[in-house]
Amino acid sequence: MTTLPARGRPAPLPLVLIGLYALSILLANILLNKFIPLPVYGLLSVGTVFFAAVFTLRDRIHRAGGLRAVYIAIAAALIVNTVATVLTGTPWRFIGASFLAILVGELADTAVYQRLTRRSWWTRVLASNAVSVPLDSVLFNLLAFGGDMPGSQIAQIIYADIVAKYVIAALFALRVRHVTRRAA
Repeated sequence: MTTLPARGRPAPLPLVLIGLYALSILLANILLNKFIPLPVYGLLSVGTVFFAAVFTLRDRIHRAGGLRAVYIAIAAALIVNTVATVLTGTPWRFIGASFLAILVGELADTAVYQRLTRRSWWTRVLASNAVSVPLDSVLFNLLAFGGDMPGSQIAQIIYADIVAKYVIAALFALRVRHVTRRAA
């Protein structure tokens, strides 16, 4: 699938997806220190609800625009979030944790996804999320909250993040799969 028009610019669909990707990360970072206690175990960051969409959006960007579009999306998200940090006064510790977790988690996810390009989209999504979700959740939460919160609370946040990201990403992926099958 060709994604670059004659002028060398990315096609409109990847640009819309890239915008949604950056917006999802921005909303996640703005709401990252607001928590919902889960009934049995876990503290769910409200930001996680938005961040979970990132995994499927990135996979859609990859599918629609290729590897170059994914790298553009990651760079755009990092720039948008850095600017937002300055404008909103978000603590630099949070943006630093987010920056590093995005960089490591997203690049790991992209590497796994890229290695599986000959597999079905569903397989690529599940395999790449299996690597990036725990990596991102552990890295971000340890850096963002380590030293400020007890380890038991951080463990609850990490647990809730991983569960919520898997569930939300799976719902997005199922929706995308359903829409794609219906269109075919």
